[in-house]
Amino acid sequence: MTKRYIAFFAIGAAVLASPAYAQIYSWTDGNGHLVLSDHAKAGEARPSTASYVVPQADSFRTTRPVDESKSVLYDDLIQQYAQQNSVRTDLVRAVVQVESGYNVWAASPKGALGLMQLMPATIQQFGVRNPFNPLENIRAGVAYLRQLLDRYANNEVLALAAYNAGPGAVDKHGQAVPPYKETRDYVSKVNKIAGNTSKQRMAGTAIYRITEVVDGQETVRYSDRKPTTGTYELMAP
Repeated sequence: MTKRYIAFFAIGAAVLASPAYAQIYSWTDGNGHLVLSDHAKAGEARPSTASYVVPQADSFRTTRPVDESKSVLYDDLIQQYAQQNSVRTDLVRAVVQVESGYNVWAASPKGALGLMQLMPATIQQFGVRNPFNPLENIRAGVAYLRQLLDRYANNEVLALAAYNAGPGAVDKHGQAVPPYKETRDYVSKVNKIAGNTSKQRMAGTAIYRITEVVDGQETVRYSDRKPTTGTYELMAP
């Protein structure tokens, strides 16, 4: 059975009664699941689990104003993994800013965690043990962004739309930005911060779905250039 990461956020009276901070405890259960809770692991007189303080929070949220002073703390990591994955540094910075406002403890009701708001599937795919660890979070977030850029032929708009709504939603709507206000606003905000490139077009980009046979197996890739050989399908006009 495939292991999944499970996050539990029990926001109870004990947390609400203390508006100065919230405490997150994390451990791995017997099935290898990552467990996140506002209570220490049951049965431990003295908790040995990892714990994290979330300053000035009476619940878990991602909509706080950006603290520009914190961006410098993670700039070296952003540059390192952006260069390793051939992703624009400004694009990664913009994603971090819009996703979490540089709040390392950011968590969404949908289960997205940390600086780049990694979803459980991404946490599992890239072997993240602690999504609140900036190094692990940025490493996985940038790697996933690179994966999406490869999928959509370096079209940043489509990659960002997929980062927000999922590649399934982008593909379902003909390799275009889904008509969701949240996703369109997200792409617009990130682009505004990161700056435009020639690849950034909200609509009208021709994307080809190309099927090739490699080592006897069919593989699918996407490109904005019309292939001269092989089987392909025009996904977006």
